[in-house]
Parts: sequence; structure tokens; C-alpha cells
Amino acid sequence: MGRYLILLAQKYENFRKAELEALATLEKVDVDFSGHNCSSPFLFVTINDIESAQRLLRRSILARAIYEVWGAAGSLAALHEEVKSESCHMFPMYKDISFKFDIISFKSSRTKEAQRDLIDSFSYLGFEGPIKMRNPDEVFAIIEEYSESENEEETRQPRIIVFGRLIAESQRSVVDKYDLKKRRFIGTTSFDAELALISCNIALAGPSKIVYDPFAGTGSFLVAASHFGAMALGSDIDGRQMKGKAKGNNIRSNYKQYHLQSRFLDTFIGDFTHNPIRPSMFLDAIVCDPPYGVREGLKVLGSRDPDRYADHQPTLLHNGQFSHLQLDYIPPKKPYRFDALLDDLMDFSALHLADEGRLCCWMPTSNEDYEDRDIPYHADMILISNCVQEFNKWSRRLLTYVRLPRSAVRDGSVNIGDSRPMRVYDGEQFREKYFRGFNRSRKQLE
Repeated sequence: MGRYLILLAQKYENFRKAELEALATLEKVDVDFSGHNCSSPFLFVTINDIESAQRLLRRSILARAIYEVWGAAGSLAALHEEVKSESCHMFPMYKDISFKFDIISFKSSRTKEAQRDLIDSFSYLGFEGPIKMRNPDEVFAIIEEYSESENEEETRQPRIIVFGRLIAESQRSVVDKYDLKKRRFIGTTSFDAELALISCNIALAGPSKIVYDPFAGTGSFLVAASHFGAMALGSDIDGRQMKGKAKGNNIRSNYKQYHLQSRFLDTFIGDFTHNPIRPSMFLDAIVCDPPYGVREGLKVLGSRDPDRYADHQPTLLHNGQFSHLQLDYIPPKKPYRFDALLDDLMDFSALHLADEGRLCCWMPTSNEDYEDRDIPYHADMILISNCVQEFNKWSRRLLTYVRLPRSAVRDGSVNIGDSRPMRVYDGEQFREKYFRGFNRSRKQLE
């Protein structure tokens, strides 16, 4: 067992623990993340061995790196004492290798002279190998975090200072690679690339797995899932989004841009509520951002006026052929409520997900009105994380569910309780508040 420091990105702090827990599950690494603090980039963990630590971080987006801790203290003098007493047995192992030192500071900084003095204070390590700033054999880091204070003198004293050896870096660098500004085909509904990668990490997308997005749009989640090795399948009721406007610019062109063509299964145009996927097909993950009627209207196949088709006879064209058999036929659509869509999504996931498969879906909520009972519920699914991205007066939540094993559900060995209060979430109400700027209604003002 060893002590390690995970250096976290200072972005999407509410998602960091959920991603790490998912990666620990995926890599079968036994680790406790209860020490996570959203306000700090430091997360100290205990892991069995170095190989497990490397596996844990190798595909993370919200972690930057992981270090083997040689010492950690509240002052430089105390740090030196701990390194000498606790890690002196490791000094000879790195005596002759090439190395370099990194200094990483949070909420403050050091001058070049102060950095040199800090590095020189570790001369007792006895490293005699060459210093290489590029591709050294080992990287040692002095990582410090300062407390926030209005007193300028106090800010120069670190709250904690850590000395450690770099074990592994994460995949955070791929965020720039998948930046939407560099992507060949995007649309108004294209999902943020970084959050798409995080979503697919939490969904455990990986080699030999099938990931499905029923609201694929321009394929942001499909590309992210395939980056991690998954085979991706998508659909959307609006085929224009998937096909693209310009010739050659579509989801396939994005896969070609990232050299992921072999991991693209296909896309199809279809209404999610009339999905053609057969019940016997088990999916490993469903990752999606369901439309909630803000950027685009939320509709499904059907008629606004059911009486028009009361005789169940399709309208005939002038040439006597059924309209729905014509190549240019556009089926009618009717409005659909977002809360009804969420319920249908839960039912679909419970039916099609493999045992312990994951559903990761995004849901908008009003900050003022949100209650835990607004979250969708299904007897065969269990909610394992609820990550929040806050905006001004509203938020969107990444909800992650695990499909309970069917055998356990049948024999009653798994029981998640049936006392959950009735949902009060109203998708139409959220839409109205969104377009009002979340101001009070006229009746409330009166």
C-alpha cells in the first residue's frame, strides 16, 4: 500500500469524484475518495501499488496527474523532516537516473530565484544523475497550495506543501484535440467536448462495449465514446443534424477527422418513443443530452389532431398512392413533454441495458425550485451520481444510473426501496421559466 496525491483540474469540480469513482470501477482499483474537497486540487488516496495508480489515471479528464507522496506538511521545514524520516530508503534508487524538478503552486507563485532556492533545499536527496528538462527518467514535483487571505504576508505561506514523484499523467490534453472549434462538423446543439468525454468516462465507455445516444445530433457523445474504444450507435428524430448541411460534413467526417472510423457502428433517423432497436439487444451504456425544448422544439411522431386520423386511413395523394409510401413523405409530429421523455428514457434503459450497464443523461433544473424528488426513478435502476453544472439561475445535471442485475431484481435480493415520493418535476414549467429569464410569473408579481 502506498500514499498518492491526485492533482485535480480546477474545473467542473462537482464532476471530479464521480469520474474517479467510475474509473476505479472500470480499472478494478480499490480506493477511497471520501477525502475529496471541491475547493482543493489535492486528493490524497491510498492505493495498493504503482501499476494500479497508473491505471486509475490513464484516461481521466478531470485529473491532471498522480504522484507518489514522499512527504506532505504545512511548512517547508516540516516537509524536509518528513521526507528524510519517511522516504530516505528511496533516495538511492534514483541516485544515477536523469531527472527534473517541477514546482506547482496554487493561489500564489514564486519568483525564479525563490524556485531555485526551493529546489536547492532538497540537495540532501543526493541525486547525481543528469538534469534533463525534456524526457527525463523521473520527474519530481514540489506542489504547494496557499490559503486565501487578504493579508499579503499570509498568502506567502503555503497551507500545504507536498514533495512527490510523478507516477502518471492523465488524458486531460485530449480536451484540446476534441475542441468543437477545431471539429469539422458541428451544429447549434453540439455538446461541449470536455463534458462529453467526462460523461463517457462516467458511463464506463471502453473497448468491446456498445454505447448508444438516442438524441445524437452532431454526434458529440458518439465521438467521445469511441475515443475511449467503444463502438458507437446513434439516432435522432431530425436527420438533418446527423447528415449535415454541406456535402461531406457529417458525423462520419468527424470520425474520419479523429481516425475513429472503425468504432462507428451507424446512425439512424427515428423517433425515440418508437425505437426500432429490438428488446433482445443489450447495450453497455446510454449517454445522452435529451432535448428539453429550449434550443429546439421537443416533438415525437404523431398528430396534434388525433380526430383527423380517426378512421385510421392515411391521406391519399392525387395519384392515388398512400402518402406515407412516398419518398418525400414527412410524417407529422406532435409536442412532447420533457418529463414524459425522461420516464420513457428510464423504461427504455431498463429494457435495453445489460446488467450493470449505465445510463448517463443530462437534465435541466431551476436552481430555485429543484428538489431531490424531481429526479427520475425506476425500480430496476439505481442512481449512483448526480453531478451539477450551475449557470446563473438554472443548472443541468448529469444523472448516472446503473441497471440492476436482472436475476437480483427477480429474486428480490436487491431492494432499493419503494417509498420514494411522487415526482414534482415539470419540464414545461422549466421551459417557460427559461424563456422568462427565471423571473417570477405575472401572477406572482401581482
